[in-house]
Formats: sequence, C-alpha cells, structure tokens
Amino acid sequence: MTAVDVSVSTRTVWRYDGQLLSEQEDPIAKETPLTIRLDGEEFATIVCTPSDIEDMVFGFLASEGVIREANEVTRLQLNTSRGFADVTLLYPERGKVMDHSKRVIGSCCGKSRQFYLRSDVRTAKTVMTRSRITPDECLKLIRQLQEGSDVFRQTGGVHNAALCSREKLLVTRTDIGRHNALDKVYGHCLRERVSMKDTAVAFSGRVSSEVLLKTAKMGVGILLSKSAPTDLALELADDLGITVIGFIRGNTFNVYSHPERLE
Repeated sequence: MTAVDVSVSTRTVWRYDGQLLSEQEDPIAKETPLTIRLDGEEFATIVCTPSDIEDMVFGFLASEGVIREANEVTRLQLNTSRGFADVTLLYPERGKVMDHSKRVIGSCCGKSRQFYLRSDVRTAKTVMTRSRITPDECLKLIRQLQEGSDVFRQTGGVHNAALCSREKLLVTRTDIGRHNALDKVYGHCLRERVSMKDTAVAFSGRVSSEVLLKTAKMGVGILLSKSAPTDLALELADDLGITVIGFIRGNTFNVYSHPERLE
C-alpha cells in the first residue's frame, strides 16, 4: 500500500498551455493551523504543513527559550484533527513568565511573528565553531537540497531546510514556512540527540533575521541558501559569528559574512 503524503492534497485546476484550457488534477501543498498549549494554557498558533509536527513543536519551543533539552517536555499529545498540540513541561514557569499573548504566527516572516525577539537575548549566542567549507561543498549541498524534496517537485509551494555535514544532508524537513522547516530540523536534533557541532544549515528560502537567529540558537556557524539575505540578518550574522552564503545558483554564490570559513 502506498503511504499517504500528509503534506499534499489535490485539486482540479484548469491549465492553459498557450492555446487551450484543459482540466486536470494538480498537487497542492497543505496548510493547517496548529495551536500549542502549554500546561493547558494557549501559547501560540502556527500555520504550517501537517508533517513532522512533533519535531516542529520541540524546535519551536527551543527557539522561543521555553525548553533547552528534549526531556524538558514530559508529555506531548497531538490532536491533529482539531489542530491542537498539548504540551506538559518539566519547568512550567518558563512558559508563563514570558509576556506571550494569544496571537497567530503566520507562515511568512514579519509582523505576524511579533514575539520572537523576546527570548533571543537568552538563547541566541555567538557561534564559536571552527567548521569550514569549500565552494564545491556549498554548491553540492544546495543541489542535494533542491533535488531531494518530493513535495517541492509536486507542488512548488514549500520550503526546505537541512542540517548538513560537509559531504551530505543529515536531517531534512519541509514546510510552507521557512522558519517552520528550520524548527522541524532543530526539534528532530533535540529529540534524537543529533549533534549539531561543526555542521551547516542548507536552506531554500530568504535569510531573514529570524532564520539567522534560529541558526545561532542551534549553534551552527554556516548558513547556505539559494536566496538572498536581509540587511538585519547580516548585521546579526556579523555579531553572532555566522557565515552566510547566499544566492547559491549554478556555480556561483555570494559570501556575505565571516568569509574566513570558506576554504
């Protein structure tokens, strides 16, 4: 039996080929809201792709400074049909001392993620890794990221993020939101105790300040993307010791910060 892909639905569309309209079934990326409740209290609602939800919850809570280790979540109960993730914390006071209101976190960066800066002082530390990478390795890893996503090939509507060694992708996750995809990678690494030491992040989307901060919180010193960075992201990269390599397309790219890691 073929496994059902929870990330993709189908819809009848009318495709124009330059001459005629024809009716056909087209794969569409799924989008669903998930409300995270901490010890019974609503914490945040995330609009996301409904795959690898456990990983995303762990990664999101770690990014927000609510947990530091996976064992600080003592219970996670998912009700995907109703769109709830109920979390019981080992240290419930961490979720309560933050000034979080009940607001929606959208799938795009910007004002819809109003509170992500509140925990950054505690959790985004300067990355001291001595990891290095060659130009050929940068090109190869982004190529592997692009070629490895079945959901992107089907829908064209998702982002991909991966934790990488210099040779290959170690953990890859997909979501309609750039930050969600990265949270899923982070959460998997926490849950499975995957070492993030001397690794890189390969990323399909724009390098925003939030994406940069999440990379810092993971302790990863090299961030690769086929897209562009923002100016605030690069200011943070300078301060936090992260090498940002963007516009990786074909055989070219730009090194925006800390070029000393490029061999």
